[in-house]
Amino acid sequence: MTDFLHLAAPGVRQLKPYQPGKPIEELERELGISNIIKLASNENPLGPSPLALTAARAGLEDVWLYPDGNGFVLKDRLAAKLGVAMEQLILGNGSSDVLEFAVRAFVTPQDEVLFSEHAFAVYPILTQAAGAKAVVVPARDWGHDLTAMRAAVTERTRLIFVANPNNPTGTWLPAAELEAFIAGLPDHVMVLVDEAYFEYASDPALGARDYPDAVAWVGRYPNLVVARTFSKCYGLAGLRVGYGVCHPQVADLLNRVRPPFNVNSLGLAAAAAALDDVEHLQQTLELNAAGMRQLVAGFASLDLRHISSIGNFVSVDTGRLAAPLYDALLKEGVIVRPVANYGMPNHLRVTVGLPEENDRFIAALGKVLGR
Repeated sequence: MTDFLHLAAPGVRQLKPYQPGKPIEELERELGISNIIKLASNENPLGPSPLALTAARAGLEDVWLYPDGNGFVLKDRLAAKLGVAMEQLILGNGSSDVLEFAVRAFVTPQDEVLFSEHAFAVYPILTQAAGAKAVVVPARDWGHDLTAMRAAVTERTRLIFVANPNNPTGTWLPAAELEAFIAGLPDHVMVLVDEAYFEYASDPALGARDYPDAVAWVGRYPNLVVARTFSKCYGLAGLRVGYGVCHPQVADLLNRVRPPFNVNSLGLAAAAAALDDVEHLQQTLELNAAGMRQLVAGFASLDLRHISSIGNFVSVDTGRLAAPLYDALLKEGVIVRPVANYGMPNHLRVTVGLPEENDRFIAALGKVLGR
């Protein structure tokens, strides 16, 4: 029998696939239980905007046609909202697509890709798949140490990932600090600021100090790419729509490696409509801020520490190895996210849910902790 492993590209042979949060259906099959809540994948518990659902349903009539490969309508709406030119936009099947395009367009096996400890697990996967060297800079207080990251830049550094806020820690970088870092990079280095949780992080109720809007800097720094998504705050995770904002020449290069029709027609329609629903966005932010307060108070009641977060999730230190607690929570019908693969073996990351879901999680966590 053929050994296909030796046929694979060198960077792929040792890769481990990205592991998403456990689906509700999988837990139902495994344990035969129902009434399950999922607080594992940073999804919006309110779901998508009614306007987005209406647009997606209308689009079903034309699913026999290929989508608009250039995404004109969505790009037009985004350009108007963000104050950029359409030529500065690239659309992705989720923002993870944009991350991959950046690696494929700029990184070779001779290059280095730099990112922080505890950063999004997709960064090392993409780097290894490209056969490049991953340079992981130790974190400072669970977040990015930009001074250390700047010191780690070499002639081989081609791309830097900066998640702001970071997943799974929820930490963030203030505007002045992050912009100074970008401004000080040499010309041969591209920097991708991953703002998947931008809408949540911009909410004053979460208390971020001087949280930046990196899109406003694209005109000043041609080596900057900013990635955002409709999967989180806009509640369209199942339709997979993301986008990047960058210099037009950079967008042109990213489009050269973008597969044709990478964003489906229902996603394009729903995302464009979602941008118009200001009321739904505000309800989402208010629910998230209240839920974050609820979870933090619950952790305090259990005498547990957490990492301050400005996303729609928070990581809690269980004071012990978290994997057995994760398994015990599954038996209670509560799905959260263990993050040992991020170098955080004692933490669980939990998504902010509906009030009753947050209460159920805190009660279940207290039960499995014996408190």
